[in-house]
Formats: sequence, structure tokens, C-alpha cells
Amino acid sequence: MIIEGAGAFVTGGGSGLGEAVARMLAARGAVVHLFDRNRDAAEKVAGEIGATAHVGDVVDEVSAGNALAAAAKSGNGLRILVNCAGIGTAGRILGREAVLPLTDFEKVIRVNLIGTFNMMRLAAEHMSKADELADHARGVIVNTASVAAFDGQVGQAAYAASKGGIVSLALPAARELARFGIRVNTVAPGIFLTPLLHTLPEEVQKSLAAQIPYPSRLGDPQEFADVVRFLIENQYINGEVIRLDGAVRMQPR
Repeated sequence: MIIEGAGAFVTGGGSGLGEAVARMLAARGAVVHLFDRNRDAAEKVAGEIGATAHVGDVVDEVSAGNALAAAAKSGNGLRILVNCAGIGTAGRILGREAVLPLTDFEKVIRVNLIGTFNMMRLAAEHMSKADELADHARGVIVNTASVAAFDGQVGQAAYAASKGGIVSLALPAARELARFGIRVNTVAPGIFLTPLLHTLPEEVQKSLAAQIPYPSRLGDPQEFADVVRFLIENQYINGEVIRLDGAVRMQPR
């Protein structure tokens, strides 16, 4: 898939991994649309890279549908969807005071897994109606999972389950959407220096970095964006899940 001129949609584009992806796509000539719950963050990034900001929630069919419809009218149509929006609420199944509230588990599953699926299905509808490009291609979707899908730690039951679901979506979605010329791939990042980690004390950041075999540092969001670019441009990669983690394997705690 050629990025230049393509309509591209990035969820969670106002910060972190999503921001890095949005900047990469804009630098390569895509017509970028950002989707984020944080209006100020989305508009700030959009203003800096010449993109369009949309405010909404990935699990809201109306706001998501309207934003995707606008993106489908830009460039040569909606060709790229990168799902980066997500939350990471922690909680033990059996805590010291009580069991994990079912609503807490549901919230993480709803935002991370159902939100990813919602955006994917709505975007695929637009992509399927677009004109064919080279090699019968119409679009490409890149979802964001996590190494927690494979190495979930204590207190990550909800988060790991949500990301595991995203991993499991890759192959069946790729197989189903193949007839439309739409590819689906997933990136499972390890420990990256996102705004959340920036708030942690430097000693904690160093401790996390020391767990990573090589390179022993936190991941740079630009490295995540580089992998997303590769998955978009390489037409033969489909139904794949790529760990991007410096060979880290998370310990139980």
C-alpha cells in the first residue's frame, strides 16, 4: 500500500504511540485523520502536522462512524486504519479487600477489544467500497495489542484478556477481509516511553528498562511507527502479529 495520498485514520492519535503513527503518516504524504477523546491533544497534534482532528470514543458507533465517513472522502479514500486507542486499568482478580468489580473488567474489554473491533468493522465497510489499487488492494488495518497478551502479569487479567483478543482477531479478520483486498496485522509492543511512563519516577523507568535484554531501554514511539509503516507498505504481510519488545518476557510481577 502506498501511503502518499491515502486517507489514513489513527485512533488515540493525540498522544503516545498514536501520535507517533500520525506524524509518520503525515510526513509520508497521507491525508491524516486523528480520533481521540482528548480534544485539546488531538487538535494540537493535528495542527502541527496538517491533519484533521475528530473527537469521540472508539466504542461509540455515531462519533466513530461520522469521523470515518469524513476520512473516506479524503485523499484517494480511506485506505489506512491504525488502532492505538486503549486503556490499562490494573486490578487483581482477588484483591486484599474484595474481588475485582465486574464493571472494571468490562470497561477494559469494551475499550480495548470491542473498541478495536468497532473501528475495524466500520473502516472495513468504507474500504471495501473504494476503488482497487495495485495488486487488487483496497486497504490495510493495523491493530495494537501488547506483550501482555502473551506474558500477562499479576493484576493484568482484564488488560491481558483484552489484548489477547486483539491478537486472536488478526488471522480471522485477515482471512475474511482478503476478498476485498483489505489486510489486517497487529503489533504487540513491550514497554514504551509513552506519556503514562513519563509520569513515573526516573528510578522506576530505569528499573523497567533493565528488564529488557537488548537494547536495555524503553521503546521509542517512533520505533512503533516504523513497524506500522512497514506493515502498511509491505503488501505480502497479512494476518500477522509482531512483538516489538527488545526480547523482553514479562515476569509474573
